[in-house]
Amino acid sequence: MASRIIAISSLRDVLDAFDAPGLPSPAALDAAIEADIAGLAALQNGEGGFPYWRFGDRTDPFNSVQAIHALVVAEDERFTVAQFSLDNGLDYLANIEQYLPPEYSQEAKDSIRAYALFVRDLAGDRDATAAEALVAERGDDIPLDAIAWLWAVVDDSAVSDALETAIDNRAVDTAGAVTFTTAVSDDDYVTLRSDRRTDGLILDALIRERPDSEMIPKVVAGLLAGQRQGRWNNIQENSFILLALRHYFDVFESATPDFVAAVWLGDRLAGERAFVGRSTDRARISIPTADVIAGGDTNLTIGNDGTGRLYYRIGLRTAPADLQLQPLDRGFVVARTYEAVDDPADVTRDANGVWRIKAGASVRVRLTLVAESQRTHVALIDPLPAGLEILNPSLATTPDVPADPSIEDPGAYGGSGLYRYWSPTWFDHQNMRDDRAEAFSTWLPSGVYDYTYIARATTPGSFVVPPVRAEEMYAPETFGRGQTDSVVIEP
Repeated sequence: MASRIIAISSLRDVLDAFDAPGLPSPAALDAAIEADIAGLAALQNGEGGFPYWRFGDRTDPFNSVQAIHALVVAEDERFTVAQFSLDNGLDYLANIEQYLPPEYSQEAKDSIRAYALFVRDLAGDRDATAAEALVAERGDDIPLDAIAWLWAVVDDSAVSDALETAIDNRAVDTAGAVTFTTAVSDDDYVTLRSDRRTDGLILDALIRERPDSEMIPKVVAGLLAGQRQGRWNNIQENSFILLALRHYFDVFESATPDFVAAVWLGDRLAGERAFVGRSTDRARISIPTADVIAGGDTNLTIGNDGTGRLYYRIGLRTAPADLQLQPLDRGFVVARTYEAVDDPADVTRDANGVWRIKAGASVRVRLTLVAESQRTHVALIDPLPAGLEILNPSLATTPDVPADPSIEDPGAYGGSGLYRYWSPTWFDHQNMRDDRAEAFSTWLPSGVYDYTYIARATTPGSFVVPPVRAEEMYAPETFGRGQTDSVVIEP
């Protein structure tokens, strides 16, 4: 209920601006918010906090802070909220420390205390002294969620600068997005923490405290790219991210787009496109490399004539000068090995690094992908030597494919590719082609991932194998590759 109140009440007029299809009427949305406000009021316990399920159950501290946050937001959006519920709730927040269970981790306590101070500030009960004392007490150990909430409450400029530095130091900046990855703890469920919710909280803090930050549009890009069917993974992420995006809309998107965007190479017009009204349309202008070279040391200019905000990306497509490529990390670390399935002697690697495979042998191709932070729209692509043929277990004519012995539970998250028929995988879908294997993930948390498939050596000969590659499909400058391999299939 609290998450719905925060999301819907904050976005009512934005939803109207975009005329989202299937959207309920304004009256229906208002009625839903009013019903949730009444539902929350009925759950509030005597000390001002909120349980999860029934009035009189044990009060949950984080749940209470968010419920009171929702009531503050609703009142700010001119919904009717009982003054007693607000006053009782804010009194609970002012004494939040006495309600924190001792078994909570220090990180969870920090986040809840910071969130309570943030909500009190929204309600006009600012306590900068307590916020600055919490920063001084916890120092560099304070979690990112807490930093995002505290930044709005501190008054001391030195403390504010220190919080900004902490955010800058933990940002992972790639070609397409800025994301933040935090350590995982056993009691993350206490505060319902997730990396994407953290991104949303920090986005809101940056807009509020440093609206000129160059990170802001890239944090937005990362959040929008991480959607699945228009939403994120859970209602916590949806509510806080939408709250931040509403803030972004108010500050940077208040003017309805009505402009002509144009690109010049030197004094030559390369192309233009008109944008009228709010939409997610994109336009692409390609300039041949020969024209760029012929122009010499000249400027590439992008501009818009009219009102509204223009977003653009500049990319340069290149080709390697040498086909013997070495591993390269531009956002991903990837590697490939070939393993014997039946007999260890079927697959060997000599002193020169050449893979030698016996004709007719089954080979397990193992790919390792490392993402240092969360990534979106990831493609892992492994070119196949012409002498190998993939055994695709989805085909009726394929014999049984042996399980990967390195994986105790083939259904475990993050394990082998083709052998998990029933359990979630790190990838959303995969393709088995004649010349390559591919795996795709809409959103990939930071971590180390394996992907394996089985191939059979069918054609003797010597083959050059291009590197395995991973990239963000819509920001291919964020990529990684392995090395070029040589494979000899021996008769």
